[in-house]
Amino acid sequence: MSYNEFEPHRAYYQDKRKTIPQSFTLLHGDCRKLLHKIPENTCNAIFADPPYFLSNGGFSLKSGKVVCVDKGDWDKGGTPEYIYNFNKQWLSACRDKLTDDGTIWISGTYHNIFSVANCLTELGYKILNVITWQKSDPPPNLSCRYFNFSTEYIIWARKHEKKPHKFNYEVMKRLNGDKQMTDVWKIPAVGKWEKTCGKHPTQKPLRLLYRIILASTNEGDTILDPFAGSCTTGIAANLLGRNFIGIDQEQEYLNLGIRRREEIDNPEKAQSLLKKMSENPEEVTVLVIHAKKETRQLMIEKGICYLRAGNVKGSVRIMPGFDRMKYVLLHTNGEDCQLFRLQKGKEGTYQIWTKETLEENGFHPDKADYYVVLQFDNKPLGFEETPQLKQRKNTYRVKICQLSEFVGLR
Repeated sequence: MSYNEFEPHRAYYQDKRKTIPQSFTLLHGDCRKLLHKIPENTCNAIFADPPYFLSNGGFSLKSGKVVCVDKGDWDKGGTPEYIYNFNKQWLSACRDKLTDDGTIWISGTYHNIFSVANCLTELGYKILNVITWQKSDPPPNLSCRYFNFSTEYIIWARKHEKKPHKFNYEVMKRLNGDKQMTDVWKIPAVGKWEKTCGKHPTQKPLRLLYRIILASTNEGDTILDPFAGSCTTGIAANLLGRNFIGIDQEQEYLNLGIRRREEIDNPEKAQSLLKKMSENPEEVTVLVIHAKKETRQLMIEKGICYLRAGNVKGSVRIMPGFDRMKYVLLHTNGEDCQLFRLQKGKEGTYQIWTKETLEENGFHPDKADYYVVLQFDNKPLGFEETPQLKQRKNTYRVKICQLSEFVGLR
């Protein structure tokens, strides 16, 4: 088996507080033979997307066309014994690379995931969860003899049975609107915006890796992917300030990964991808409202905020994400930002008040006759970092944003 190691590509994740060096290292070859090159106890997390062994001449529907599902020789099915031995070999080699608090994530379908689970248990890992990834846009089932296949599974396991593992519980809770995140994740499949440099037949969405990386690693940590493919794990890792080591036996896909990594050297492209991959159709949203200083203070005292209800006739235009809204962020010219939670039971709902009703409460509206009013708990919530809104002339007047834009997720 030929072996080729690319010089680690060093980039820098930068914000106003600090600069975090990060690396992007690729190894070419069979991971079962190359994992020994990685020092033991150096990887804080592993994400693995091993062969599902599905390339047996089947068909599916893609972009309205019937296509063969064969991915390549590496995905062709074998006997149950072969699949079991294959999984046990790479999982055994991976275990020594994890730090004592490290965890491993393995994706699959029923074709391979049960074999993976058995191997994990035999090798001394402790299974923590089995995540059900529900695809919001699955292709139809052509045979019409089965229920539509719309899910994949991701086993999450730690290295030791009894030693504690790293889990950013509060980050996941915040992403889920201050509720415990469940083991069912509704995330779309790979979008066109993720394939600008080319595509891989089993490519995973950046949105999926975004959540996995935030859940189990911190900035500066190292993430290993023994079946790197087009390096989605590496792109997500570097965008989030983590180091990456990837292994794949297909040079074509490693070259694709390099192109994708070079693409995010452009700061504008990097920010665009980071914003898109943090988006989640199910994520809680925040209503951002600009108000004059005196008005903002009165809103906080009264526990209400308001915005004009459409045009002068009082029509209401509901913006996407309103139904998932649980917070309001008040600011003045992009400064003095304060985040409040909408009153319990009133999330995603609103009232219509007349101009006269607002005046009775001490406000001085002058833009319309009717206003959308939301009620919130007037105790501000803390920020992990101050939100960066546009200043003065281009400051947000009214905008719905995702919660992750304002809670300093790292």
